[in-house]
Amino acid sequence: MAEKSKTVLAAMKDAGKPVKAGEISAAAGIDPKEVAKIIDALKKEGKVTSPKRCYWEPCT
Repeated sequence: MAEKSKTVLAAMKDAGKPVKAGEISAAAGIDPKEVAKIIDALKKEGKVTSPKRCYWEPCT
């Protein structure tokens, strides 16, 4: 897994609740467009889920 993917997952876990891509971007210091691409890739890998529209959390 790429370093930025690990950073995005860590930011989600640290939040402790479903978060928006913008919140992840601010916490991880990664460009919002890049965060969106990383989330899409993580979704395809089955590592994140969306409990409600535009919110993301790591799969348990």
